[in-house]
Amino acid sequence: MREASWSLESYSPELDSDLAQVGLADLGDLPLQGLHPAAAVQEVCDALARLDASAVPVLLGGDHTLTAGAVRALARRHPKLRVVVFDAHLDLREEYEGSPWSHACTVRRVWEQVGDSRVVLVGVRSGVWEEWAFARSHCRWWSGALALPETVHAELLSGPVYLSVDLDVLDPAYAPGVGNPEPGGPSFSDLLRALYLLRGLPVVGMDLVETAPALDPSGVTAVAAAKLLREMMLCFGQQAPRERPTCP
Repeated sequence: MREASWSLESYSPELDSDLAQVGLADLGDLPLQGLHPAAAVQEVCDALARLDASAVPVLLGGDHTLTAGAVRALARRHPKLRVVVFDAHLDLREEYEGSPWSHACTVRRVWEQVGDSRVVLVGVRSGVWEEWAFARSHCRWWSGALALPETVHAELLSGPVYLSVDLDVLDPAYAPGVGNPEPGGPSFSDLLRALYLLRGLPVVGMDLVETAPALDPSGVTAVAAAKLLREMMLCFGQQAPRERPTCP
């Protein structure tokens, strides 16, 4: 994504805003290779805890499980945190192939951090029966569509929000280089429009995950991710309240 971003301008004509006018710092990669997934999640949590509380962290990946670590940190800082996830998959399994830390379990781990009716799932179109049943009982909203009801949007405006975008929410025609492509999704332009409609949400952290450039020799996926990242940072890169989390 870093390399692909060099092919893009820093200015967004849609948002009339420029990354050159936003305070940005690339803190590099977290050394997660070889760690057990639970340890990697904790490493992400600890990294966010070390950041200045005025920063709005933006995480890039890679495996969606990093979201669980980010939410762990920010939920301690913001007890009323809500989480919005754009994803083709529900990711609400209790465990997958014997592990509770699979990417297929990410939203379940997130829900454990924030509680009932504080998770919103957008663009979802895949999951086992038990996941759909869990979503009906415990999530605030879930839909294969990208638009949110006005009541849900209003709730999100009232409190801190963590935004997670799994690139496989897009139809594979627009982003083939993801770990689990799921046909029947929206176009890149549709996703951008949906994010623009959320501009103004009090976002205190966000991520863009499941990008796998090695699976797309054309490079299209990485460029799509880089442009999406630019628009997300310009839409939601406001400062968060000062308060430092702890992650024992």
